[in-house]
Amino acid sequence: MAVPNSPAFHVPPRFPRGFRCASRNVGLKPTARDLTLFVSDVEANAAAVFTRNHFPGAPIILGRETIRAGRLRGIIANSKCSNVATGDEGVRRARRMAAAAAAELGTTADRILVSSTGVIGVPLPIEKIETGVRGMSGDLQDDPLLGAEGIMTTDTHPKALSVSVGNATITWVAKGSGMIEPNMATMLAYIFTDAAFDTATLDRMLRAAVHVSFNMLSVDTDTSTSDTCAILANGHAGAVNEDDFQGALTAGCIRMTEILARDGEGAEHLIRATVRGGRDEGEARRVAKALVNSPLVKTMVHGADPNVGRLLMAVGKCFDVPVIADRTDALINGFPVVKGGMRLDFDDATVRATLSREVVDLVVDLGTGAASAVAYGCDLTKGYVEENAAYYSS
Repeated sequence: MAVPNSPAFHVPPRFPRGFRCASRNVGLKPTARDLTLFVSDVEANAAAVFTRNHFPGAPIILGRETIRAGRLRGIIANSKCSNVATGDEGVRRARRMAAAAAAELGTTADRILVSSTGVIGVPLPIEKIETGVRGMSGDLQDDPLLGAEGIMTTDTHPKALSVSVGNATITWVAKGSGMIEPNMATMLAYIFTDAAFDTATLDRMLRAAVHVSFNMLSVDTDTSTSDTCAILANGHAGAVNEDDFQGALTAGCIRMTEILARDGEGAEHLIRATVRGGRDEGEARRVAKALVNSPLVKTMVHGADPNVGRLLMAVGKCFDVPVIADRTDALINGFPVVKGGMRLDFDDATVRATLSREVVDLVVDLGTGAASAVAYGCDLTKGYVEENAAYYSS
């Protein structure tokens, strides 16, 4: 799938017609917003993809059931507690969470998608959520960043984007900073549009966009137990050209992927690893992921150390890919550093200086075909270790 050109995103982001959100503190966190409600004024067609982790959270178990109908009126999401590893009682509490949001919005629980993010293995304080959601419909606003605040965990800032496609708008709201190498999407990502599409079309377009964006994101190689990516379309803008919409949807998902990667726990750099010249897309994807997942490549970027041996190591360990050394080239921020599997005599100081940029582009050409792929990650810093060394107890 070709990567589309980046469209002009709205600043500040805004919701499509008919969508609003509310966010407040209900006592899960000491003071910060910890509960968010996203609402469409009419039922919306919807599709979603979820984590493939073998220990899915209770909201994932319920969400897979809910999304089968392909219709949603809203999403309720909390931070601080993920409601994972909580057994049947966790699922019952997730159902209570959906019912509480439905009662507030005047709909039924099967039209509410539930998400929870935060610490694993802690019972969800459902009474605080049931009490806290009351009256939230009176707080609904047009600013998607407000909703993003309520789902933040270790994120350093709320994340939202929006763009126009014909007469319609697409808006992304997401969170994610650690435990990110999804096999479907990022930790939590919600996409809202007023374009008119049926559920089957939404599902197909979402999966195509996720394939080249969130599925190519890795902060730390770890797949969350709570990953959810959902799209809701309420139809207020009417029909939109499907190709145009797909291009904008994919571009926005890629941009949000970059934002999430840059905000990886402790991160100081966004790493984009482009692999070209592969025999097929699958091989190119595996090598690109190997580059962004390598701790040695990550620390090479963090230390601004142009050690091309790190790149060759990461490519060379992809044993299921037919790497041919004398056909393999590599570049760092556009500077050729490897040709035919051999280190070039490049200017060390120049390349070292480029590694200090906020965005570091690594390119590897396998020289065996025409397929390509891009993976997105970040550097590995002391901040990541410090953030995660006491996450449960913090």
